[in-house]
Amino acid sequence: MNQKNLLDVDWSAIPAPVDDGGADHLEGMTIPPIALRATDDTSVVLAELTGRTVVFAYPRTGEPGKIALVDDWDMIPGARGCTPQTCAFRDLFAELKAAGAKHVFGLSTQDNDYQTEMAGRLHLPFAVLSDHDRALATALKLPTMEAGGETLLKRMALIIDDAVITHVFYPVFPPDRNAGDVLAWLKANPI
Repeated sequence: MNQKNLLDVDWSAIPAPVDDGGADHLEGMTIPPIALRATDDTSVVLAELTGRTVVFAYPRTGEPGKIALVDDWDMIPGARGCTPQTCAFRDLFAELKAAGAKHVFGLSTQDNDYQTEMAGRLHLPFAVLSDHDRALATALKLPTMEAGGETLLKRMALIIDDAVITHVFYPVFPPDRNAGDVLAWLKANPI
């Protein structure tokens, strides 16, 4: 499928993911000290960050005008919507920070070179972290999916307070509302 407009999606035509229990174990877990390469050319260890951190995870962002990873990408529950989710976090970034998020990051298993191009193209005010070798995904047993011979993260958002996961948004649908849901939670649950 040719993805002409990554932001114009009819969510009623896309199958919603179901809660498979894949994230039930995460709340209360301590983030392991794993370094992740960021699009701002730094190494980020989420376990070392103090205060409240928001990490939203997604399978993979697409490239405008390019072929999808697999022909039926849009029909895989939870696959479509990575760019709309990322852009929503971009658009609400200042409000998320004002509501108590000291740090905001995107997270996927895509390599840092691709993520850096995407971050520039989308004008992201936050870094995107690459878990290309799935070290964090494996350590936390994050829910994953297989597509096109790749292991990808399922879409979710984590609220992390001083290296402890205090809230999990999973499953996430539609993806473009995830940032708004996170913002509402931050406002209702100040530090």
